[in-house]
Amino acid sequence: MDKITHLIKLSVGTESVEGLQAWQDMRRKELPEGLPRHVTRMWPRRESEILAGGSIYWVIKGVIQCRQRILRLDEVIGEDGIKRCAIILDPDVIRTANAQRRPFQGWRYLSPADAPPDLSGSTKQEDTLPPELAGALAEIGVI
Repeated sequence: MDKITHLIKLSVGTESVEGLQAWQDMRRKELPEGLPRHVTRMWPRRESEILAGGSIYWVIKGVIQCRQRILRLDEVIGEDGIKRCAIILDPDVIRTANAQRRPFQGWRYLSPADAPPDLSGSTKQEDTLPPELAGALAEIGVI
């Protein structure tokens, strides 16, 4: 079995997990399969590890707050004729424990050992701190 790796990406301009979901839902109406996607210039070299069960972890307001399972990687060609990678995502957004991350460009690989755990059904209601508060608490090491 292949080793699994994840991706981590900033969700620029997103204020909350609900905002990410709303934006994806709006965009999905325009796509043939109705699956959310994120288009990026670079193709992941560790494709087999990502497709072996990887997810994209979303950083919102400086804090990892959720993830989506990666279904596949598709080649797309932009209006400018440049080949790009469309990361096709499961529409289900899974909330994770909050984990602070500094800003970075593009996406990065994230090992399973460094990925925050998923929230259970009972903790989802308890761990809905405002992003600013969650970031401040993570910065001082409380969460």
